[in-house]
Amino acid sequence: MRMYDIIDKKRTKNKLTKEEIHFLVDGFTKGEIPDYQMSAFLMAVCLNGMDKEETVEMTLAMAHSGDMLDLSPIRGVKVDKHSTGGVGDKTTLVIGAMVAALGIPVAKMSGRGLGHTGGTIDKLESIPGFNTSISTEKFFDDVNRLKFAVAGQTADLAPADKKIYALRDVTATVSSLPLIASSIMSKKLASGADVIVLDVKTGSGAFMKTIKDSFALASAMVEIGNGAGRKTYGVVTDMNQPLGRAVGNTLEVIEAINALKGDAPEDLMEDALVLGQYMVYGTGHAKTPEEAREMLEKTIEDGSALKKFAEMVEAQGGDPSYIYDTDKFEKAAYVEEILSPKEGFVRSIKTDDVGIASLILGGGREKKEDVIDHAVGLIIEKKIGDPVKKGEPLAVIHANDRDKLEAAKERLILAYEIGEKPDKLPMHVYGVVSDGKILFEDQWVREQAATGNEIRFEG
Repeated sequence: MRMYDIIDKKRTKNKLTKEEIHFLVDGFTKGEIPDYQMSAFLMAVCLNGMDKEETVEMTLAMAHSGDMLDLSPIRGVKVDKHSTGGVGDKTTLVIGAMVAALGIPVAKMSGRGLGHTGGTIDKLESIPGFNTSISTEKFFDDVNRLKFAVAGQTADLAPADKKIYALRDVTATVSSLPLIASSIMSKKLASGADVIVLDVKTGSGAFMKTIKDSFALASAMVEIGNGAGRKTYGVVTDMNQPLGRAVGNTLEVIEAINALKGDAPEDLMEDALVLGQYMVYGTGHAKTPEEAREMLEKTIEDGSALKKFAEMVEAQGGDPSYIYDTDKFEKAAYVEEILSPKEGFVRSIKTDDVGIASLILGGGREKKEDVIDHAVGLIIEKKIGDPVKKGEPLAVIHANDRDKLEAAKERLILAYEIGEKPDKLPMHVYGVVSDGKILFEDQWVREQAATGNEIRFEG
């Protein structure tokens, strides 16, 4: 078998066999296939695509290129949730506690943030003493005892994906749908969960800007997951503005804690409930998604979700008193309002610029070795559709450096578009992909998905 023949076969739009796909992934991971040949193959895929069977095999080959986590020591059906990345996305903290409070094991391996999107590990490390570098044995024990643990990814999961993505990043092949889907799902399959719920973000702060592309990615990943024997759901959610109101590590943890206390922004709680209900339903603990939602809502009402979060924090070395008294968290030195330059309605928010503003403050990292300032960030006061008067605050910046505050302020003001008339309000959840079916919220979403329009909410 020769790499030359595989490249030529894909260049001429022919289907690859399972053996050919595993040959190229294994060979490239071991360094037997050079970068220039893999780059040629990736471009052929970008131009000609891969069918369902090829994409599944590509994903499985990448998943098996390194460690495959064995979660069998954890009792029960294990469930995992993955987000494609967004600004202000703290749903893992809320969902994990709610689902675990129902007795369902949530064994969460998470990463750190890089760029304008935050990482769950960074958020949790805002809590004094919280340790994400726990042993595999403790991780399993905590999930068995508490049904909830969050640890940093230490295993060598899907090393082929790391090498392939590095090439995609410099060869203009990142946007290939089968390559995106196989990249994400290879890590999810290697993580060992039985049920996988995918939060596919769409809009100005997401990788996928159109509804059509977002549903296409969700469908591709669900097909891969189901094809690999994992029960998989894809939920397409909005990222045309930050999720909730807090952006920044400590601020987002506080907002997540408040959500578990029953005080959450509507969009955050709706996302958490929809994603969570499919986690519960997928494990068989509820007969319908609607029943699962009611079960989750009860964990907020009776306080069991908040208690579960505090138990998880304490088990991993964190101080649980901060969960019950968020005033104890470290505060930034400077807190300054960003005022609207004119009167009108918020028509749009460049969500990625909001994330970059937090990054400028020190709330994220541009390079892996950068040190994060957990206290900095911002609170969004006005969101899409809200009326605003001249001089009224659009957001509040929390900073520890005056120069960084001014730079973030400039970026944040430009992120807002204020107009005379309000736009159509964005939906929180656009639909769910399950078992080959796409369920849409309403006719407008169906039309947008069919036409491939960018998600622009004009009334």
